Order: sequence, then structure tokens, then C-alpha cells
Amino acid sequence: MQTIHTMHWLAHHPRRLNLLLALVCFALVAVAVALEAIAGMEPCPLCVFQRIAFLGMGAALLFGVFMPGRLAAGLTGLAGLAGVGLAWRHLWLQSLPPDQVPACGPGLDYLLDAFPLTEVVNMVLSGSGECAEVDYVLGLSIPVWTLFAYIGVGGLAIVINEAARRRPIA
Repeated sequence: MQTIHTMHWLAHHPRRLNLLLALVCFALVAVAVALEAIAGMEPCPLCVFQRIAFLGMGAALLFGVFMPGRLAAGLTGLAGLAGVGLAWRHLWLQSLPPDQVPACGPGLDYLLDAFPLTEVVNMVLSGSGECAEVDYVLGLSIPVWTLFAYIGVGGLAIVINEAARRRPIA
């Protein structure tokens, strides 16, 4: 009985829920920027790409505020899957023994100035030594937190927008 009530509520309020989830995505990016500015945690290139994935999810969710449904779910899901892949890669790099960690490369700013975007993406995904450094927040590494957030926000967005698709929005 509770599940039916929950789905009914989701189907009736997709615009509000999409807005709430978009704000969560933007707040997560703001937290990352605050950790950089206040705690001095300099982001590695994979961290920057993960921020972009959150911004992509937030933009897709804002689209869902105006047009909830399958397209909003799909776009959010795609951005979320990209984020999951980035976080997973980051966790893999962090799990490598010190002798197998790739050497530190140039910063992302230099890469973007010196190379075409496709080559920059390949270089970032191959990782560097700075991506293997582990910073903990509340006992877990940052990529673990982002992985949880991509799965949670992406999953909720899909459920919300699929429920909205099944019911006409007033």
C-alpha cells in the first residue's frame, strides 16, 4: 500500500522533485569547490570531469522541471552513467599499489591549451599520479561519495520521470 502511495506522489510532483535533485547536483559541485577553496583540496583532472558530470545531471534535471518524462530520465541517466564510470576509474586508480600508479602529468589547464579535446579526455581517463591520491571526507574517499551520489540521484531521477511519463502532467 505504501509503495502505491509513494508512486502516486512521485507521479504528481515530478517538476518539484526534478528541481530538488538539480539543486542537489549543483550543491555537490559547490561542496567540491568549497573543499578546494577552504580545505585546500586541489582537484585532479578526474575530479574536474566528475564535477562536469554533476553539472550535466543538474542541467538534465532542470530540463525535467519543464518537460518531465523519458527524455529527462534518459539524459540524467546518461550523465549519471558517465559519472559512475569516472568515479569507478578514479577508485581503481586509487586502489593501485604505489609502484603501478601512473606518473603525474601536467595540469588540466595546460592539457586543454596544448591538445585537442579528444586527446585531453583520453589523457585524463588514463589517469595520473595526482588522481591516485586519496582524500577522505567523513571516513570515505571523495570518489566513493560521488559514486553513491551518481547512483542515488540518477536512480531517483529515472523513477521520478518514468512515473511522470505514465501520468499526464497538469
